[in-house]
Amino acid sequence: MTGNARDAGWMRTALGLARRGLGRVWPNPAVGCVIVASGGEVVGRGRTADGGRPHAEAVALAEAGGRARGATVYVTLEPCVHAGRAGPCTEALIAAGVARVVVAIEDPDPRMSGGGIAALQAAGIAVEVGCLAAEAAALNRGFLRRVATGRPMMTLKLAASLDGRIATGTGESRWITGPRARSEVHLLRAQTDAVLVGAGTVRSDNPRLNVRELGMSDRHPVRVVVSGALALPRDGHLAATVSRSPLWLCHDVEAEEARRAAWTELGAELIEIPFQADGQLDLSAMMQRLGERGITRVLCEGGGRLAAALIEDDLVDELVCYTAGLALGASAVPAIGDLDITALQLAPRFSLVDVTAIGPDMRSRWQRRQ
Repeated sequence: MTGNARDAGWMRTALGLARRGLGRVWPNPAVGCVIVASGGEVVGRGRTADGGRPHAEAVALAEAGGRARGATVYVTLEPCVHAGRAGPCTEALIAAGVARVVVAIEDPDPRMSGGGIAALQAAGIAVEVGCLAAEAAALNRGFLRRVATGRPMMTLKLAASLDGRIATGTGESRWITGPRARSEVHLLRAQTDAVLVGAGTVRSDNPRLNVRELGMSDRHPVRVVVSGALALPRDGHLAATVSRSPLWLCHDVEAEEARRAAWTELGAELIEIPFQADGQLDLSAMMQRLGERGITRVLCEGGGRLAAALIEDDLVDELVCYTAGLALGASAVPAIGDLDITALQLAPRFSLVDVTAIGPDMRSRWQRRQ
C-alpha cells in the first residue's frame, strides 16, 4: 500500500468517527481523530464529544497516552490553536510528542487562519493538508457555511407521491412513504442540529419532531417552528415535550403578548423575526438568528408554503426527496407551494447527487446549483 493510500484509509476512519458527532456537537464542527503508531497500530481514536468538548484530538490523545510519542495523527479538521476550556489541541499534540499530523481541511474560523498548522510546524512536527479534503468539507458543510455566511446549512426534506403531493385533497397524509423511508428520516433528524416546520404542519399533524427509532432515542434535535402570530396549540406533542427537547418558536414583532407569555411559561424559547418589505417573515434573518445560536445544520420537514418560501429566498442548500409509487392528482396538497414562476429560466435549479431505492420508495438527493 502506498503512503497516500495508507493516509487515505486512516482518514476515512477519522471521518467515520466524525460522522458519529453530527447533530450532537454544535456549535462546534464534527471532528474525528485517529492516532497511528510508527508500527501501524492504532493507539488512539476520538471524536468531538457531545456538546462540543472535549475535542477529538484530546479524546484520542487520552486513549493513546505515552504511545502517541512518534505517532502519526489523522484529523479531519485543523487542530485548534485558540485557548478553550481545556487549552488548544495544538499544544496537546506538541506535548505528546507526535511526529506527523495529517489534516483533511483547514479550519476557516477567523481565530485559526492556519494558526494551528503553523504552530505544529514551528514545533518541528511534519504536517500534511488536503487528505480527503472534499469528503471532510462535505461532512462539515453546515459548520463551514455558518462560519462563511453566518447561517446554517438548510436541507429540505420532501416525502411525496409521484406527482409531488404530500396529502389528499381531504388532508390524509399517513402514510405516503413506507416504513423504511420513515426510519431514514429519523436518522436525518439524529444527524441534524435543528428540525424546522411551519405552523400549519403543527396544527394539522401534531408532530413530535424527535428521534424515536434506530436506537437513538437520546438524540433529539432542537425543534424550530415558524409561526408569525404564535397561533399554535398548547395541548399538542410539542408543548408536552418542551422539558425533554428544546422548542424554539420564530414569530413576528406583532405576536400577542399573552401568547408570548404562555409559550415562555411552558419553556419554549421565543425568537423575534422581522418582516420583509412584502410583509412576510424574513426567513434569511431567521436563519441568521439560528446561526447566532450555534446551529450549523437545519432539516426542514414542511409544509408546502414554508418550503416554497425557503426556495424563493435561496436558502435551500440540499433537497432530500422520498418518492412513493402512487399518484394523488391535482386536487391533492402539493409538496411545494406556489413559487409564482412565469418562465422556466426563472425556476430554481438543483443538481442530482444520487438516487437510491428505499424499500418500495425512492430517495433522491439534490444540491443547489452554485
